[in-house]
Amino acid sequence: MKIRTVALVILGIIIADQALKIWVKTSMTYGEQIFLLGRTLRLYFIENEGMAWGWKFGGDWGKIALTVFRLIAVIFGVYYIKSIVQKKYHRGFILCVAMIFAGALGNLIDSMFYGMIFSGSNDGSGLAHMFPSGGGYAGFLHGKVVDMIYAPIIDNKVLPSWIPFWGGERFTFFSPIFNLADASISVGVIAILIFQKRFFKKSPLEDAPVSIQSDDQLKDTVKVYSGQ
Repeated sequence: MKIRTVALVILGIIIADQALKIWVKTSMTYGEQIFLLGRTLRLYFIENEGMAWGWKFGGDWGKIALTVFRLIAVIFGVYYIKSIVQKKYHRGFILCVAMIFAGALGNLIDSMFYGMIFSGSNDGSGLAHMFPSGGGYAGFLHGKVVDMIYAPIIDNKVLPSWIPFWGGERFTFFSPIFNLADASISVGVIAILIFQKRFFKKSPLEDAPVSIQSDDQLKDTVKVYSGQ
């Protein structure tokens, strides 16, 4: 696989991810939902201040540390992708790594720049604006990641009363709200786990037994004795 092909895959994911995020950020109010396939698939606009699942890490300094860590990981990813392309790794593995890299870069863009180029969304001011005259809602490295894809398999159902502890309570299965970058990372990781034997198949030469023959090709410093 050529590095140009990998770059096009990454660029395509980044463009799709950022285009959807920008549209949601500027067209939907915070917490608004748009139903696409009944209640099974919808756009649900929220913002993530920290890691996956909405976890936070040590306030403002934790936010900076997390963004810097993402930046370092992306820089390392550039060299790693170049290396596995040059070493002619399995095409499927390279594509999976490219998807993971693109997802990480997509969320990094949010964290680094969105605070500077957008007005706030969850401050009650309505729709956010791109490049507002009064400046963005946060500084460099303090942007929030835009999430919008919500696909609950079981949505707000009441559990049967006979279930211990949770009987009678409302339950939603698969409640995370994510974005295309998150989906790209997840698909890449899952595919590597599923197809790892195919991606890292050993060469037949690696499994061939190694034999040593005692002939005239051996060095004089090695003596082979027989019959004693």
